[in-house]
Amino acid sequence: MSGRRLLLAAALLWLPLTAAAADAAALFAATLHDLDDKPFALAQLKGRPLIVNFWARWCGPCKKEIPELAAAHDKYAKNGLVVVGIALDDKVEATRDFAKAYEMRYTGLLAKEGGIALMQASGNPKAVVPFTLVIDRHGIVVDSKLGAMSHAEIEAAARRILGTK
Repeated sequence: MSGRRLLLAAALLWLPLTAAAADAAALFAATLHDLDDKPFALAQLKGRPLIVNFWARWCGPCKKEIPELAAAHDKYAKNGLVVVGIALDDKVEATRDFAKAYEMRYTGLLAKEGGIALMQASGNPKAVVPFTLVIDRHGIVVDSKLGAMSHAEIEAAARRILGTK
């Protein structure tokens, strides 16, 4: 592959996906595990504005994005925003320790063995992390992104699904 094509391919990976490419049905049908290893049905979050972020402990961009997601949680939770981090992991204690170290003050879940399939069903066929879905109160994916979201992108997403300026 030529340098120009490789650069174009890399650039396309970071572009937001279209909302039509993502679907929240599989997400709301899933039952994952919380950081205490208790089952957590995502259906209980239906009807709430959500920023759902798939991540992994080994993912460098994920580590940079987590503080921004925590800041959005802190700022907008009182307005109803729910930020959910879904770890592609099955190690409860290691994930809980990581979440504590990175001050994840939002809902943390473990996908265990179903994480890749859930990401693929949610509009991320290559199962790349980080991957984020922005879901409105009607359960509609209004935006999604492969790659880390910037502070400005997270702020814009939160305001969009909360209906604030």
